[in-house]
This record gives sequence, C-alpha cells and structure tokens, in this order.
Amino acid sequence: MQLLKISYSKETGQGWYVIRMAPGAASIPHTHESREEYLILEGDLIENDGTVLKAGDFVSYAPGTHHNSRTENGCLLIGLNRTKG
Repeated sequence: MQLLKISYSKETGQGWYVIRMAPGAASIPHTHESREEYLILEGDLIENDGTVLKAGDFVSYAPGTHHNSRTENGCLLIGLNRTKG
C-alpha cells in the first residue's frame, strides 16, 4: 500500500491523502479517531462488511468506526481525515 500525504496537521489530525493499493492488498483493522472520507478513483475496494466500492463511489466514516478494507484488482483513492472531535 502506498500513501502520499498531500497535506497534514499534527495539531488537528486533518489532512488530504492519496492511497494506491496493489491487487490483493488489504489494510489492517483500525479504528478512526476522526471522520474519514474518501472517493474511489480507480479499481475496487471491499469493506469488511462486504460492501464493494468502485470508481466514483464516496464513503464517509464517523469517529469510532472500526473496519478494514481490501482490493481484488487494485485501488486508487483520495481521502480526507477531518478535524478530531
């Protein structure tokens, strides 16, 4: 998994990023401290609840959300971590 931080604030935890996941890649299970939102640009992303996201899909996770994601064919997404709290 490749992560490119476009902007990030250590004080607020807010920032934009791009993630590229190779085919077969998966994130580790994690809990969000702040709201996280992302837009799928290419490929597929499969959430642990079975939801399949494809190019053009948008998802928003509330603080406290616990999940992990995987991809079968690879994925490119742009994401935003909103301010904590």
